Amino acid sequence: MNSSREKILNRLTEAQNKRGEQTLPLPDFESPIYLPFENEIAERFRTNLELIGGQVFRVKDLKEAVAEVKKLSESERLTNIVCLHPKLQKALKGACEFATSMDDLQHIGVGITTCEFLVAHLGSVMVSSGSDTGRRLNVFPEIHIVIAHSEQLVDFLDDALAGMEKKYPNQLPSMITNITGPSRTADIEKTLVMGMHGPKKLFVLLADEPF
Repeated sequence: MNSSREKILNRLTEAQNKRGEQTLPLPDFESPIYLPFENEIAERFRTNLELIGGQVFRVKDLKEAVAEVKKLSESERLTNIVCLHPKLQKALKGACEFATSMDDLQHIGVGITTCEFLVAHLGSVMVSSGSDTGRRLNVFPEIHIVIAHSEQLVDFLDDALAGMEKKYPNQLPSMITNITGPSRTADIEKTLVMGMHGPKKLFVLLADEPF
């Protein structure tokens, strides 16, 4: 017994003494974290968002985006539309009927908003309380329509966060949210339920020209 015990202790001691001899190579901190994109950033964003249930419509400018909203309004039979962004309100006038306030939260069907950034790597839409849209219009409606443009596209999430720091240098908005596809959960019996914590459908109208 003593002999076996001594052998084990000796081997442990020997291993402990040799720990200083073991060396591991340092990580390569200069290598890129992500793989490069195979196609243009707008197409990568569309591919990744549509993989998770969203829809992206490429348009030339804000005028074409408004025309697409009108088509969606007819094809999806959209009702109880709300838009809080002054510039979008002006552009949408005459294209569809919409409210300019959120007085009746229980009956909001569609929210039309802008965004902060579009993250191509994730197919995500970054929004914040710093915009004219505020906090609630991204969450309450069953359908969320985002009107964005190409200058809001970034490759990765850290690029979007860096952009937020640059855009709001003195104080970041109190709410920054990354929307990745329509709202979903499978917490209950592993059954996928859409729209549990937010919109069931997400449409992004991506204009080539900024507005």
